[in-house]
Amino acid sequence: MYESRSEGVITRGRFVVRMFIHVVLAFAFILVSLLCSILGYMWIEEGVKWYDAALNMAMIASGIGPTMLPVTVEGKVFLALYGAYTSVVFVAILGLLMAPILHRILHVFHLDDDANEGNDENQG
Repeated sequence: MYESRSEGVITRGRFVVRMFIHVVLAFAFILVSLLCSILGYMWIEEGVKWYDAALNMAMIASGIGPTMLPVTVEGKVFLALYGAYTSVVFVAILGLLMAPILHRILHVFHLDDDANEGNDENQG
């Protein structure tokens, strides 16, 4: 998916497409994680409506915390594990979104290094 060190930097248009793909993948990952957590919370905490579960899971994912505390021990454990999971997801999503940008920056630096090495050989 990414160009190698020997290839040139991709065009701005291709970079925009690459970033769009990464943003879509990030949103898809967030959406699947949120939907699975909503269904899991509704299954563990019986009697919770979907909109209450969605609000609770979205608030935990945003770092604010639950709006309503679970009644069962299983629900409390689920929320604790989901809170830890969202921390890992945050780092993964950040990496997914930053990867194309950092790759492009580092690729430009490597091309500059290769150009300087070629100039040094020609001068010596």
